[in-house]
Amino acid sequence: MFKAVRSSGAGGQNVNKVSSKVVLSFDLKNSQSLSEEEKMVLENKLSSRLTSENILILNCDEDRSQLKNKAIVTKRFLDIITAGLVIPKIRKATKIPKSVIRKRIKDKKNLSEIKKSRKKPEF
Repeated sequence: MFKAVRSSGAGGQNVNKVSSKVVLSFDLKNSQSLSEEEKMVLENKLSSRLTSENILILNCDEDRSQLKNKAIVTKRFLDIITAGLVIPKIRKATKIPKSVIRKRIKDKKNLSEIKKSRKKPEF
C-alpha cells in the first residue's frame, strides 16, 4: 500500500504544500502473492526490517516528484524481496590434492636446507 505524505525538513513552500514523500507498507502475513514457505524465509531474513506485526515499511523523499519517489521506493522494495528470496548455494567440501601437499612438503624441506646451510660448521 502506498501513502503520500509531506516531506520533513527544509524546502520552503513546496514542502508545506505538496505531499511528495512516499511511504510503502507491505503486510507480509496477509500477502496473497507469496507462498507460506516464501513468507517464512522472508520473515527470517528481514526480521530486522519488519515491525512487530510483520509489516515492511519503506520511505522515499529523495525527489521533489511524488511519481519518481514512488518508482524509487517500488524498485527498492522489489530488490529487498528478491534478495530475501535468494537461497545461497551450499558449499561442498573438497579434498586437498596430493600434488599440492607434496609441493608444500618439498618447499618446507628446501627452506630447511637453506637455513641449515647458513649455520656455522661444527668441528
